[in-house]
Amino acid sequence: MEIPEKLLYSKDHEWFDIKNDNCKIGITEYAQGELGDIVFMELPEVGLKVSKGDSIGTIEAVKTVADVYAPIAGEVIEVNSNLENSPELINNDPYNDGWIVIIKPDNSIDPSDHLSGDKYKEFIG
Repeated sequence: MEIPEKLLYSKDHEWFDIKNDNCKIGITEYAQGELGDIVFMELPEVGLKVSKGDSIGTIEAVKTVADVYAPIAGEVIEVNSNLENSPELINNDPYNDGWIVIIKPDNSIDPSDHLSGDKYKEFIG
């Protein structure tokens, strides 16, 4: 199972990558594997203000429906519109083509408030 070290992780199984003061977010390979085949992704509206822990989308899979949670507070500035017609990108490539949103954080992000790749590996056992 792939868990890229360059990313940060949440206990809700989201990954995020900080670039140019923005935060690209998706779900982990572990999470997509637990969900099974993803058939629909409900994306938030660009401009939506979110608090840490708010739902930023809903994933419908063959097995279940699950929310995606914001690992940080901020404003949604971009969504991966490719997921509207190809939600399976999350299954096929969760860390690249399967990203979900980009959030402009309200505050600077302290990496120690989140899980490193190694800590996430420990968390999922």
